[in-house]
Amino acid sequence: MELVVGNQGFLEFISQPWHWAVGGAAIALVLFLLNWMGHSFGVSSTFRTVCAMAGAGKKIPFFNMDVKADAWRTTFVIGILLGGLIAGNFLRSPEAVQISQSTVDYLSTLGIAYPASDAKGLGYVPTDLFNFGNVKGVLMAIVGGFLVGFGARYAGGCTSGHAITGLSHLQLPSLLTVIGFFIGGILMTWFIFPFLMRL
Repeated sequence: MELVVGNQGFLEFISQPWHWAVGGAAIALVLFLLNWMGHSFGVSSTFRTVCAMAGAGKKIPFFNMDVKADAWRTTFVIGILLGGLIAGNFLRSPEAVQISQSTVDYLSTLGIAYPASDAKGLGYVPTDLFNFGNVKGVLMAIVGGFLVGFGARYAGGCTSGHAITGLSHLQLPSLLTVIGFFIGGILMTWFIFPFLMRL
C-alpha cells in the first residue's frame, strides 16, 4: 500500500528538493544530541579508526587507539554512507541541480558541461570530467582526496568538526581553521582549478 501525502505518493514527496533550513535544523539536532551524549561532531577521525582496524597501529603509534571507544563515530559514518546510497538510488530528485546561469556559463568556459547533461540523470557531478576514462579527472580526484584527508588530520578535524562543533563551542582554533578553509576554497575556485582545467 502506497503512503500518500496530499495528492503525491510518499516517495515522490520526499524526493523533491527540500528547503535548506531543513538540513540546517537536522544538523543542529544531531549536534545537540551528540553534545548531550558527550561526543563531538566530526567524521574525519573515522579515517584514523579504519586504519587502526586494519592494523596500522602496530607500526605507527598515531594509529594505536581504542577502536571500541570510537565505534559510535564509525557507526555514524556508516549511516551517512547508507543514507547517501538510499537517497541516491531510490529518492533521487527529478529536478536538475539548481545553480545560477552565470555559474553554468563560467563552467562552460572551463570545458565543464552543466551536470544536468549526464545521460544517467545524475545531475550532481560533471561525469564527463570525473570518470575513469578521463585521466585528468582521475588524477584530480586522487590528489584532491589525499589533500582533503591529509589536511583534515593535520588541522585536527574536518569542516564538520571545526565549522559545526568547534564554532558552536566558540573555539578560536576552529575559527582560524574555518577562515583557512574559506581562503583555500577561494584560491582553488578562482585560480588553481581554472589553471588546471586549461592545462
